[in-house]
Amino acid sequence: MVGVRPGDGPGGGRGGAEYERAVGAIAAGLRGAGPAEAPGRLCAVAVDLLPVDGASASLRGDSMPLQIAASGGRAARLAQLQATLGDGPCHHVLRTGAPVLARDLEDGSCADRWPVFTQQALGSGVRAVYALPLGSTAVCVGTLDLYRASPGSLTAHQLHVALLVAGVMTVALTDLPYDARDPGDGWLSGLAADHDRVHQAVGMIMAQLGVGADEALARLRGDAFAHGLTVLEAALDVVARRRRFDTP
Repeated sequence: MVGVRPGDGPGGGRGGAEYERAVGAIAAGLRGAGPAEAPGRLCAVAVDLLPVDGASASLRGDSMPLQIAASGGRAARLAQLQATLGDGPCHHVLRTGAPVLARDLEDGSCADRWPVFTQQALGSGVRAVYALPLGSTAVCVGTLDLYRASPGSLTAHQLHVALLVAGVMTVALTDLPYDARDPGDGWLSGLAADHDRVHQAVGMIMAQLGVGADEALARLRGDAFAHGLTVLEAALDVVARRRRFDTP
């Protein structure tokens, strides 16, 4: 598992035919896409350009990452798993703003650092995870997570392409959705509503158990994992009063 910075290693600079092809592929993938479509299109482009089998994108939230796009069901599940557990490579990126490359989840360092996530990811057929920041070290607004079925590292060129996709994704997430010329898109408002449900559920658990917010969120996450739910699904059960924490 390695932490890296953009441009590290040989061949990290721009230029060259391969880089130009990557730029062209990204431009083609985004052609005609609106703000709501851009993250999903870029996840698909990442899978096409890189030796990975899935990609997901998440925005930073007050209490947990908010998944906004994925290239497929397995990538979506792994993003939701990290949010539910409150652990995994994306959380390290959100804390530090630095990329994390886990080249083999069967390596003991990965199991020591993210024991449950690693077990679940391996069970899903994923052997490597590359988590990249959306934004910068100073201001990390989210993560682009890449999943691979076989162990291995990205080459310097592949890492640079991945960081290029992450950079374009950052623009899509921080600039386009707030364009006043497109006020009706509504894709961020849906995420905000989901986040509000989690906060509402946390508040209800706090009242039921007389605990603080951190403990209530931990209880919600644990309950979600135990029942095979995402945090949002568990929160909706609490808000709908289908689940209480002050009864057996």
